[in-house]
Amino acid sequence: MVDTIVIPLLKIAILLNAVLVAVSYLVLLERKVIAFVQSRLGPMRVGPHGVLQPIADAVKLMTKEDITPARADRWVFTAAPIMVMVPALIVFAVIPFGPEVELFGRSVPLYITDINIGLLYIVSVASLGVYGIILGGWASNSKYPLLSSLRASAQLISYEVAVTMTLVSLVLMAGTLSMVGIVESQRDAGLWFVFAQPVAFAIFFIGGLAETNRAPFDMPEAEQELTGGFHTEYSGMRFALFFLAEYANMIVISSVATTLFLGGWLRPFPGVEGLAFLDLIPAWIWFVLKTFVFLYVFLWIRATLPRYRYDQLMRLGWKVLIPIAIGNVIVTGVAKVLL
Repeated sequence: MVDTIVIPLLKIAILLNAVLVAVSYLVLLERKVIAFVQSRLGPMRVGPHGVLQPIADAVKLMTKEDITPARADRWVFTAAPIMVMVPALIVFAVIPFGPEVELFGRSVPLYITDINIGLLYIVSVASLGVYGIILGGWASNSKYPLLSSLRASAQLISYEVAVTMTLVSLVLMAGTLSMVGIVESQRDAGLWFVFAQPVAFAIFFIGGLAETNRAPFDMPEAEQELTGGFHTEYSGMRFALFFLAEYANMIVISSVATTLFLGGWLRPFPGVEGLAFLDLIPAWIWFVLKTFVFLYVFLWIRATLPRYRYDQLMRLGWKVLIPIAIGNVIVTGVAKVLL
């Protein structure tokens, strides 16, 4: 009873609250990072140095009038942001934040579950969010959201192929689809997969930027062309759900990249005995630090790089990343057989 129901429910509650709080303060961090790049201060009025700004934003969005356009499909219009948000949250079920730890005399793993097709689960579920974007754009009965949703679907399809091919390279090296198994295979090998698969790492990160509609691949939200994108007609909490999903997906991509390429909860250079003193730091802290580095790069790129043109975006996906990803799979397979 305790091991099968109580502990899993407790872990789910803690994880959901942690993700939602992290998303709220990730928005503040982004505003601060962009302000720093532009020699500004960013939010400073609510709390010391603006630290309570996420609470003010949440109160504003919850009290803001929630408008539904007169000719919109009301049911689909309401369901679309939920369809975007739910996949972004349930992906965390298979992400391992650490190994098993002793808690109140019980061995408790720092993840909700470990399934033998964890990586396939992540790819499948994470791809469902685009349906919410498509339906939100269509149900708004407005040309700008519709154009944006079509862009988002084409962009996801284009970059999903390259990302999936890079994951095949990782699976060939790890020999398993289990997320915990991939971390353990890096521990057994004594090195992170980023050193063995640098090409796959680069393609995965670029594809992650594109799949989360982040700069320089934020074409679905191009204000200069589409006045705000697929959420142009949304307001209030339904508007907030779209943005919560975007930032939650950023955390997902960063967490998956940490697990696949940076050893998950493992300390740096796990095969080097001279660095054994780093094991004094809890494993979950290593995971959080690595994920934070990825998130900071997400924010730094938005503050630095200009947006791609749409034809450039498509050309990069189909003519550059996909051929390189296929070649990387071939090279990895040959090396696996020969070595």
